[in-house]
Amino acid sequence: MELLITFLYILFVLSAIVLVVVVLLQEGKGGGLTEALGTAGQQTFGVAASGIHKFTGWTGAIFLASALGLHVMNRMKGEESVVGGGAEITAPAAPAGESTAPALPPSGQ
Repeated sequence: MELLITFLYILFVLSAIVLVVVVLLQEGKGGGLTEALGTAGQQTFGVAASGIHKFTGWTGAIFLASALGLHVMNRMKGEESVVGGGAEITAPAAPAGESTAPALPPSGQ
């Protein structure tokens, strides 16, 4: 379980970094990082920009799936008991001669 959680964390961080870079490289209505790259950005994401949109979608899906997987795994891990299976916690016994019943408040007031 620990290995799977570690793998999901690595996948989560890598997909987050790739998603940020890919979103910044996409051509928007007002320019963006592709204008800063000049003609290299236009040549890379020219007419066939649908490929970059599909890649962004898949990267976003991987990011979401790893985030949900991490949440589920950490939730399952958090519900495990630290004590273990057979230990039972009991209240300490009352000293001899003392009543174990709770004290009642005085009545009639």
